[in-house]
Amino acid sequence: MLTIFSPENYKTIPWKNGLGHTTELAISDGGTLDNFDWRLSIASVVNDGDFSNFSGYLRNLVLIKGNGLTLDHRNGDVDKLTQLLDIARFDGASKTHGALTNGAIKDFNIMTNQLSFSPKVNGYIEQQTVTVRLSAASIFFAYSLTEKMLVTTPQDNSCSVPVGHLIKLSAMNEKLQDDQLTVKVTGKNMIIVQLEVM
Repeated sequence: MLTIFSPENYKTIPWKNGLGHTTELAISDGGTLDNFDWRLSIASVVNDGDFSNFSGYLRNLVLIKGNGLTLDHRNGDVDKLTQLLDIARFDGASKTHGALTNGAIKDFNIMTNQLSFSPKVNGYIEQQTVTVRLSAASIFFAYSLTEKMLVTTPQDNSCSVPVGHLIKLSAMNEKLQDDQLTVKVTGKNMIIVQLEVM
């Protein structure tokens, strides 16, 4: 099933630590701030500070605007996001401090319940066509920062996805030939997310 989420559908919600707000693009059915299987959101970070505690979740954070962000994790790991679509992957339970490089940034955040889904997140800067193979236990998302995307499904059904819109394709409960579904996405400055049921 294919769904396109538009900015009119997005929700603004407070951070768990009360230090800011996030724009929620999509969340798993029945999901709440504290209990969900997956959630995609965008946040502006304007000050250095600690990240909210999301114990039990895996976070993939993608830099989508600004001059960079350094994440210092309690376990000693350090993630430096300096280029557009750089990605940091870390445990939501980690005590993480974010330090801005030079001014505010925006990030695209993918959070998944560690017991429910295994995420694969990739960024694509250059204009290209990306082919993604999904299984019957997959959920696919694509989001573009600067250009519309063309998304083509196996039945050669194509749709144009405007900038700032999120497309979701779920292969769950679909009758798939050879248990596979191939999706092609054409565009640039794209984030593509693939979630597999654990």
